Amino acid sequence: LTHKTIRSHNWCNGKNPINFLYFPPELVAVDHINTAIRNCDANKTLVALMKPEAQLPVVHPFAAAVYQTELFNLQQQNAVRYLAHDELSIAVEMLSAVVLLNQALGSKDILAIKNHLRNPSVGFNNVEDENFQRYADTLLSIKSEASSQGQDYLSWNDVQNCIDMVNMQVQEENDRIVAVSYINEAIDQGNPGKTLETLLLPTVKLHDVNPTNARHYQDVLHDAKVQKCKVEPQLNCICVYVKYKMSDVEMQFCCLVALGTSMINNCLEKHDSQPVLDILQSPKFGLRVVPECAETYYKNLLEAKNLKTKEDSSEGPWLKLIMKNRYDYYYNVETGESTFVPPEGFIPKTSWLTSEEIQTIVGQVTADYNREQLWFANENLILQLQALARGFLVRKSYEERKGFLQKQEPSVIKIQVLLCNIKLFYILWSFFQNEEIVKIQAFLRANKARDDYRTLIGAENPPLNVLRKFAYLLDQSDLDFQEELEVTRLREEVVTKIRSNQQLEKDLNLMDIKIGLLVKNRISLQDVVLHSKKLNKKSKNQVEEMVTGDKQGIKGLSKERRKQLEAYQHLFYLLQTNPMYLAKLIFQMPQNKSTKFMDTVIFTLYNYASNQREEYLLLKLFKTALEEEINSKVDQIQDIVTGNPTVIKMVVSFNRGARGQNSLRQLLAPVVKEIMDDKSLLINTSPVEVYKAWVNQLETQTGEASKLPYDVTTEQALEHPEVVNRLESSIQSLRTVTDKVLVSIFSSLSMMPYGMRYIAKVLKNSLHEKFPDATEDELLKIVGNLLYYRYMNPAIVAPDGFDIIDMTAGGQIHSDQRRNLGCVAKVLQHAASNKLFEGESAHLSSMNTYLSQTYQKFRNFFQIACDVPEPEEKFNIDEYSDMVTLSKPVIYISIEEIINTHSLLLEHQDAIAPEQNDLLNELLKGLGAVPDVESFLGEGAVDPNDPNKENTLSQLAKTEISLSLTSKYELQEGEDQDLKGLMIKTKRLVVDVIRTQPGDTLLEILEIPASAQQESEHLKVVEKRAILDSKTPEKMKHSQSMLEDGQLPIEQKKRKIQRNLRTLEQAGLVSSANKYQEIINEIAKDIRNQRRYRHHRKAELVKLQQTLSALQSKTAFYEDQVNYYNTYIKTCLDNLTRKNSRRSIKLDGKVEEKGSKKLKHTSLKYTAARLHEKGVILEIEDLQTNQFKNVMFDITPGEEMGDFEIKAKFLGVQMEKVELHFQDLLQMQYEGVAVMKMFDKAKVNVNLLIFLLNKKFYGK
Repeated sequence: LTHKTIRSHNWCNGKNPINFLYFPPELVAVDHINTAIRNCDANKTLVALMKPEAQLPVVHPFAAAVYQTELFNLQQQNAVRYLAHDELSIAVEMLSAVVLLNQALGSKDILAIKNHLRNPSVGFNNVEDENFQRYADTLLSIKSEASSQGQDYLSWNDVQNCIDMVNMQVQEENDRIVAVSYINEAIDQGNPGKTLETLLLPTVKLHDVNPTNARHYQDVLHDAKVQKCKVEPQLNCICVYVKYKMSDVEMQFCCLVALGTSMINNCLEKHDSQPVLDILQSPKFGLRVVPECAETYYKNLLEAKNLKTKEDSSEGPWLKLIMKNRYDYYYNVETGESTFVPPEGFIPKTSWLTSEEIQTIVGQVTADYNREQLWFANENLILQLQALARGFLVRKSYEERKGFLQKQEPSVIKIQVLLCNIKLFYILWSFFQNEEIVKIQAFLRANKARDDYRTLIGAENPPLNVLRKFAYLLDQSDLDFQEELEVTRLREEVVTKIRSNQQLEKDLNLMDIKIGLLVKNRISLQDVVLHSKKLNKKSKNQVEEMVTGDKQGIKGLSKERRKQLEAYQHLFYLLQTNPMYLAKLIFQMPQNKSTKFMDTVIFTLYNYASNQREEYLLLKLFKTALEEEINSKVDQIQDIVTGNPTVIKMVVSFNRGARGQNSLRQLLAPVVKEIMDDKSLLINTSPVEVYKAWVNQLETQTGEASKLPYDVTTEQALEHPEVVNRLESSIQSLRTVTDKVLVSIFSSLSMMPYGMRYIAKVLKNSLHEKFPDATEDELLKIVGNLLYYRYMNPAIVAPDGFDIIDMTAGGQIHSDQRRNLGCVAKVLQHAASNKLFEGESAHLSSMNTYLSQTYQKFRNFFQIACDVPEPEEKFNIDEYSDMVTLSKPVIYISIEEIINTHSLLLEHQDAIAPEQNDLLNELLKGLGAVPDVESFLGEGAVDPNDPNKENTLSQLAKTEISLSLTSKYELQEGEDQDLKGLMIKTKRLVVDVIRTQPGDTLLEILEIPASAQQESEHLKVVEKRAILDSKTPEKMKHSQSMLEDGQLPIEQKKRKIQRNLRTLEQAGLVSSANKYQEIINEIAKDIRNQRRYRHHRKAELVKLQQTLSALQSKTAFYEDQVNYYNTYIKTCLDNLTRKNSRRSIKLDGKVEEKGSKKLKHTSLKYTAARLHEKGVILEIEDLQTNQFKNVMFDITPGEEMGDFEIKAKFLGVQMEKVELHFQDLLQMQYEGVAVMKMFDKAKVNVNLLIFLLNKKFYGK
C-alpha cells in the first residue's frame, strides 16, 4: 500500500492511523513535495525539495520557478497526479542539470555549455562529440531569441530539439558535400547528361532544373570550375548554387531579349511605329529610353533593317544571341522555341536586326539626344569656351607677331626715326612761322616732361637725372607762403571764434537761468539787467576784436619777457607732442576741475584740431588718456556704461562741439527735420496719456462730461480697446519713423567723424586687452554706448540744443515733436544695447522682435565703424613731420591759461614726471616759480596808481597771445642720435648740389669737383633763397641749423653730405653698393608728398572757410538771442514801472522813491521761537526748543539791492552776524536746495525764508 492509499482510509475505530503506524521520512517528504507542486507555490516547492528527508539530488534555489513549472507539468501528465520518489529524483537531477546549462548559456561560457551537454545525468540523446561547438552556438542563438520574446529558460525538450536539429543539419551538409563531389566529377567528364543527373539529385536541393538547358548548365559550371581551380580544385555547394541561379537568370534574360528583338523586327516589317517605344521601354532590353526620341528610334531602326539583305531561299527562322560573348542562345521566331544547342540545319535569320544592333542604335540615339540637351543647357558656358578658345588663338597670333616685331626692333626703330625726321621736316617746312615752331617745341617738351614725371612717381628706383629735373618742386613759392598765411589766419580766426562762441553760449545759458529766476522773484530783475549789460558789452567787444585785428604775439610783449615766453613755447610744444603728460595730469585733478581744464587749456593747446597735425596729436592724447583711465579706474567692463568716464565725456563733447557739430548735423538733420515737419505724425507710447487724450476728445465731441474716470493706472488704461488700438497705431508709426532714422545712420557712416570711430576702436581694443574673457557682443555694446547713446542720442532727443536744426530766437520745439523724437530715441537706445521692453514697458513687448533684428544691424554697424586706419596712416603724419613742414605750429592762448597750466604742472609734477632727468622737469626748472599776471607782462604794463588796477589786471589776464611752438631739443650738428633728422638735413643738401652739378649717380657727383660755372650757379641759388627767406614770416622759417647749412658753398656741402652718408650707412639706412640710391628714392618720395601736401592745404583752406562761415552763423544766432533777451528785459522794466509807482529801477541797479528820496533801511526783529513757528528755523544745534525765545534775529537790508545783514543775539548779547545775498537764495532754490545752514548752527528752510523776505521787504 502507498502512503496515499493508507491515508485515504479511516479505520481502527475512527482514529487517525498515523498515530499508530510508522511511515518512512522520505515518503512524508515526497507527499509534502507533491502537495506543494499541486498548490503552485514555487517557494514552498523549493523548500520541500531541499529537505534532507527527501533524499533528492542537488536543487538550485535561483531556479525555483523552473522546478515548479516542470514538476507541475510532470505531475499533470501522471495518471494519479502524484510523483513517486524515484520519479522526483530523476526529474530533479535532470532539471538541475538543465538549470546549470541555462546558467552557462546566460553567461555565454562555451566550455561550461559543452561540459553540461556531456553530463550523463541530463539524459540528452544522440549527442555527437564533433558537433559540440555547433550545439553551443545554436543553443546561444536560441537562448538569445527566447530572451527577446520574454522566455528566460530553455527546457529539456528545447535543448533536445536543438541537438536533433543540429544533427539533421550536419547530416544534410554531409549529403550535399557528397552530391557536389558527384557534380564536380560529372563536370570534369564534360557530359551534359551526366551533369544534369547530378543536379537533379535530391540531396543537392536544386529546384526548377530544366533538362533542355543541360548544355548551358554544363558550360556555365565548367567555366566556373576553371576559374575556381586557380584557387581551389573543386566547386563547393555555394558556387554550384550561385552559378545555377545565374544561369537561370541569364536564360530568362536571353528569352526576353530574343522576344523583344522578334517584336521590334515584326513592327519594322509591318511599318508600325507605335509599339516600338513601349517595347524599348520594357525590361526586355534594359535600355534607358527617352520618349522624345520615339520617332528617331523608329527611323534609325528602319533604316538599319532596310540595309539588311533578304534571301528567302536560304534564310531560316532562328535568331542567334551570344551571352557574355561566350554562350550561344538560339530562338525560333516562329515557334518560340529556344535552346543552347545549335538546332539541326541551323540557318540564321539574316534580314532581321540582332539585339546587339538594336541596343547600339537606340543607345546612340539616346546619347546624341542627351548630348544635345547638355549643349543647350550649357550654351553660355560653351560660348565662353569658344570665346576663350578664340581669345587664345588671337593672343597666340599676337604673341607670334609681337615676337617677330621684337626681333625686327632695330630695323623698326630705324624706320621710325626716318619717318619722324621726314614728318618733322615736313612740319617745319609747312609751318615755317615762328609761332608754330614754338608750339611744336612746347609739345615735344611737354611729352618728355610727362614721361619723366611718370618715371619719377612710378619707378622703384628713379634715375638721378630725372630727379634733378623736378628738384625745383621742393622750393616754396610765393603762392605757398600766401596759402600758408591764409590757413594760419583762418585757423586763428576759427579758434578765436570757437572760444568766443563758447563764452557767449555760457553767458546765454546763465541768462536763461536768471530769467527763469526772474519769473519766480521780481527782485532779481536788477541782476538780470546787469548781466544783460555785460552780455551786450562782450558781444560788442568781440566784434571790435574781429575788426581791429591780430592777437598779441611774442614780439608784442616786453623784450625782457621774450626769454620766458620762448621757454613757454618749448613747454607747450612738449605737452602737445607727448600726450602722456596731459593724460596723467587729467586724472590727478578732480573731475569738475579736469573738465574745465579740458574745455579751456587742452582744446586750446590743440587749436580745436583745426588742422590734420593737431587732430592727429589730439587723438593721440585721447588714446593715451583712455588707455590710462581703463587700466587704472575701470574694474568691471560695465563701469564704462554705468559710470561717467572723463575721457569718453571729453571725446563726445569735443566731437559734438564746433569741430564735429557739422558732421552730426549732416548725419541727422535731414531725417530729424522730416520727422518734425510731418504734422500728421503723433506718437505716444504711454497708455495713460493715450487714455486721457481719448477722454478729452470724447468730451470735446459730445460736449458732455465723460463717465470714465480721469486718473487711471497703465493696466486700467489698457483694458479699453480704443486705447490698445491707438497704441498699436503709434507703435506702427514708431517703427516706420525709426526705420528712416536707422537708414540715415547706417548709410552715413562715412560722415561720422574719424576721431569718434578711432576712439571707439581704441575703446574696444583696450577693453578686450584688459578683459580677455569678454564676448564680442559685450564689447560692441560698449562701443554702441559711445557711438549712439552718448554721441547721437542726445542730438535726436534735443536737436535744438545741438544745432541739428535751425531755430529762431525765442523759438522752441512743440511738445508733440519732442515726444515723437523721444520715442524714436528710446527705441534706438534699446536696440543699440539689445535691451527688450519689459516691466513697466511691457505694453511695448510687441516690438521686442523688431529690437532684436535692429540690434543685429547695429552690431554690424559698430563693427564696421571700428574698422578704421591708425592716425599715422590716415593723416600721413609721424613724429618727424614737424621737421619738414613749412610753418611752425601756432596756438592762441590767454595769459591766465598759461599761468594756470604752469601752476597745475608744478602742483602735480611728481606724479606726471617722476623721473629726475625727464624733459618736463628740466623745462619747469628753467621757468621757475609761477608768475602772476603783472610779473608776466613786465614792468610798465599796468599803472601802479590806477585805482582799478585789479580790474585791469583781470582784463589783461584774459588777453590772448600767439605762441609759435618749437622743440628745445632739436638735432645739433655732429649728433647722430636722431637718424631721421640727419636724413632730412642730408636730403636738403643733396637737392642743393644736384640742382647745380649734373651727373649720372650721386657718388659720381660727390667725387667730381664742381666747375667755376657750377659754383656760380650754386651761389645764385643761395642768394635767391636768402632773398626768399628774408620775406618769409617768422612763424614759417626753418631752424637755424638748416638755414646755416643752406648758405654753405657747394664743396663744403658735398663734404658734409659724405660725412652724413657714412653715418647713415653705418645705421643701415643707405648703402654705397647701390650708389646711395636709397636717399634718391627718399627725395623722390618727398617730391610726391609735397604735391599731396599742397592738395591737403587747399582742402584745409576750404574746410576752414566752411567752418568759419558756420561759426559766424552761430554767432549771428547768439546775437539774435541777445537782442531777444534785451527786448524781454525792457518789457519787464516797463511793466514793473507801471505796476509799482513807488519804486523805479534804474539800469545801474539803484532803487529810488519818487522825488529821489532814498528808501529807509528798516530792520526786522524776530525771536527764534517765532521763526520756528513760521517754519523758517528748523533747529539750532546745542539748543533746546524751549530756549528759542532767548534768541533774537535782526534782519537789516544792505546798501545794495538784494543784500541783507542778519545778526544773532542770545539774551541780548550779540553773538554772530552774516551777509546774505538774495540772489544766492534764489540760486539755491533753482538748484533744489531746500535747507541751508546759517551761523554753522541754525538750519533754515530756504523757500520760507525767500517768502518772508519777499513779503516784508518787497510787498510780494
